[in-house]
Amino acid sequence: MAEKRDYYEVLGIQKGASEDEIKKAFKKKALQFHPDKFAGAGEAEKKDAEEKFKEVNEAYQVLSDSQKRAQYDQFGHAAFDGGAGFGGNPFGGGFGGFEDLGDILRNFGFGGFGQQKGPGKTVHKGRDLEINLKLTLEEILNGCKKEISYWRQATCSECGGKGARSESDIKTCPACQGSGQVKRLVNDFFGQRYQMSTCQQCRGEGKIISNPCRNCSGTGLERKKETITVTIPAGVERGMKKIMTGYGDAGMKNGVSGDLIIWIDEVENSDFRRNGRDLECTKVIPVIDAMLGGEVEVKGLDGTYKIKIEAGTQSGVVKRLKGVGLPSLNSSSRGDLYVRILVHIPHKFSREEKDKLEELRKSDSFKAEPSREERNFFGKVRDVFE
Repeated sequence: MAEKRDYYEVLGIQKGASEDEIKKAFKKKALQFHPDKFAGAGEAEKKDAEEKFKEVNEAYQVLSDSQKRAQYDQFGHAAFDGGAGFGGNPFGGGFGGFEDLGDILRNFGFGGFGQQKGPGKTVHKGRDLEINLKLTLEEILNGCKKEISYWRQATCSECGGKGARSESDIKTCPACQGSGQVKRLVNDFFGQRYQMSTCQQCRGEGKIISNPCRNCSGTGLERKKETITVTIPAGVERGMKKIMTGYGDAGMKNGVSGDLIIWIDEVENSDFRRNGRDLECTKVIPVIDAMLGGEVEVKGLDGTYKIKIEAGTQSGVVKRLKGVGLPSLNSSSRGDLYVRILVHIPHKFSREEKDKLEELRKSDSFKAEPSREERNFFGKVRDVFE
């Protein structure tokens, strides 16, 4: 297998190139290897141009994405073949990936390269579908399998996607002789050349249906409810996506199916707030525990943990439980749980309790003259609010 060329070399740019420079370089290279330029060339030359465009497209997909570009700058091609330990798509197959060549060309105003099959016949691609998948923090902690139901355009069950009642109802298009395209001579800045365009009579099908299927009205598609089971790894975050290739709408006339894009979302948790891998929560303790110290239990996502309360603990102090937060994607290490201590001061007392508190009021320990440590703490709190 030939060794891959450096992506910057492929686009003809320097390593520190800007996003605009990358886009311009890609457009220039895409134009250079545009298939219309090679319509009258031999098969070997056409194949070479296609391979070069794929190389240009691959380089652009990486360098135009800031995250992929950073990975490439650090690890080179190994960042996307598993050599750096994370692989080309972070969900282990189905996350990320390069766009269809036809989509890239259409975005830059070119023709539909990559949509032809055989002698010019149009291959329809179905729509990509998108759904949101909400996960609890517990599911994110451990990973899970989720059953998803959704509606899609599927191949017609009666005609098998042909769009006709029978094979005899499908005739070869007389205008393009079944090729799906017609050729015409044009003059432009490339010079004089032949340009292939979609046949208007058969709309690129190469075939004409005389008796359409009643179930699908000749489209070859019918609406169908699908149910699939998706495996979600531990450590995903809101905004990530999982791409299920071929699970979107089916393409017309047995074309290529689109993809199902599953966007990860999170169910709000009343006890915990997420901050990356870390979790944050609050723990209310009695004032007597804050004064005398002790040990309290704190509930985490996967169990109960004990934390030590020092004597004289102030409300607002944050305790850290290391390694009991959420994992990173494709990693067994976990973040931390930060517990903010809130001191509960009762507002109702018995006569006996009130008498004891009145006695304590006279003690120097209960005067409103904080120690140096307490002054430092209150000073930090004041700075935060200011």
